[in-house]
Amino acid sequence: PPLWYETLINIREMRKNFDAPVDSMGCDVISDHKAEPKVFRYQVLLSLMLSSQTKDQITSAAIGRLRQHGCSVENILQTSDQKLGELIYPVGFWKKKIVFIKKTSEILRDEYNCDIPNTVKDLCSLPGVGPKMAHLVMNCAWNTLTGIGVDTHVHRISNRLQWVRKTTNQPEETRKALEDWLPRELWREANHLLVGFGQTICLPVTPRCAECLNQNICPSAFKKSPKKTK
Repeated sequence: PPLWYETLINIREMRKNFDAPVDSMGCDVISDHKAEPKVFRYQVLLSLMLSSQTKDQITSAAIGRLRQHGCSVENILQTSDQKLGELIYPVGFWKKKIVFIKKTSEILRDEYNCDIPNTVKDLCSLPGVGPKMAHLVMNCAWNTLTGIGVDTHVHRISNRLQWVRKTTNQPEETRKALEDWLPRELWREANHLLVGFGQTICLPVTPRCAECLNQNICPSAFKKSPKKTK
């Protein structure tokens, strides 16, 4: 895409203060790094499962309660559905996620010795886990780069910047379109960078284009967006 690297540099500049929710409440940050490795990986997986249709602040609070309760495969399986619901509420679709978490935990206990799968294919076979989550789990839990994690922020911004050859309707389409041209050495950075940009500047409904360093080169800049007030 034209001027993509200049756009990237500007986004890095806007993100240098690490002031977005994802910076302090991302899945890798809120999981317990001091825990046994497989417990840490399990927490990364759960944090991503809970994050769907949920703000980072709510996901972070839920994981905090789960960690205080005891967030391991064995302990979650011993926890009643009612108690688990109390711990994760009010994450989006919390009732459905209780079912996903319990079924996934059973699979992890029975097939993976209470660890999590180490391939995208096997991760996607777990209840409630899709490609976006799987690629982020591989990156954050296994430190293995398998693809770009594309959530609603990355999907929206990639289309606004025209970093896709044609408009994409689904995040998975966007992932494939980005990976087709974006240098692989930038894949690991892409999710965190664009999610934070989407949380602070390139907002879903009223993007703050007047404050964006890319306002003069962005093909979709909202020229009528409110000007920055003093």
